[in-house]
Amino acid sequence: MVDNMGSLKPGATYIYERNEGIIYAREMGADPQERFVVGYESGKDYDPVRNSIKENQQWHEIRLAAETNPALQEAMDRVKVLYELSKKDE
Repeated sequence: MVDNMGSLKPGATYIYERNEGIIYAREMGADPQERFVVGYESGKDYDPVRNSIKENQQWHEIRLAAETNPALQEAMDRVKVLYELSKKDE
């Protein structure tokens, strides 16, 4: 969940909008382009915070499994080399 609720001004009136699972707020009368993210629909696959946590957990589990799986360790080593080479290309 995004913690932009602290960005709300006390006493102000806000319009809340939902688009593709993302919840936005903007102050009444403000330009619609000035909206900001205040949250995400819960339980949806497009929640970027939840997805990031899941992906980090998965990479952690892959690293642990690679300790006892030579084929997986070899693949991880190739990924690391590819990552370092791609950084040099930028």
